[in-house]
Amino acid sequence: MTGLLVTEYAWQGPKRAIDRAVLLAHGAGSDMHGTALLAVADALTAAKIPSLRFNYPYRSAGRNAPDRPKVLEAATREAAAELATRAKLSPERLVLGGRSMGGRYCSMVVGAADDPLPALGLLMLSYPLHAAGKPEKPRVEHFPAITVPVLFVSGTRDSLAGRDALTNAAKAIRGTTTFHWIETADHGYRPLKASGRTTDDVLTEVAAAATGWVAGLPD
Repeated sequence: MTGLLVTEYAWQGPKRAIDRAVLLAHGAGSDMHGTALLAVADALTAAKIPSLRFNYPYRSAGRNAPDRPKVLEAATREAAAELATRAKLSPERLVLGGRSMGGRYCSMVVGAADDPLPALGLLMLSYPLHAAGKPEKPRVEHFPAITVPVLFVSGTRDSLAGRDALTNAAKAIRGTTTFHWIETADHGYRPLKASGRTTDDVLTEVAAAATGWVAGLPD
């Protein structure tokens, strides 16, 4: 697939990366201004780690339905290449990830059978292990080909990735896997009211976990 697919980017943080930078891809029902991505980007900025957010083509076109898988994959690859260019880093120094669908496609291009992208690590925010109501069809075909470190940040009430199911599925990944579980949070990081926590509290925790992990990856 050729041609410019991604037309909207948002760089945040230092103008020049020191030794790592992060790609943040949005979920199916959101865009690059999603609250979780902004929270993580802000925390990364505070840690002097640049990040790049982008809109998939369907969002730039004002559509709600995601693009076809081939377009989503190609756009993710294009955005990763853009990050490498802007950060002036080799692809091996980039952390690729994002929320839900965006994170999943980052993991797919890194674990692709043909032309896999190198990466420093994968940041999975609410990884969608399966489609809504279809736990019998886990999205894990590419997991055995992933050899880089992976961080999963998921809520304990995530209906698209139960704690036991995600933990077991991730055993197929050959890279080091780390989990950060947000108590009572759902797929959108919304906690139960009974927990006494707000969504902002949860997003602060998500951002801290993500930033701490990215900063701690090997030099």
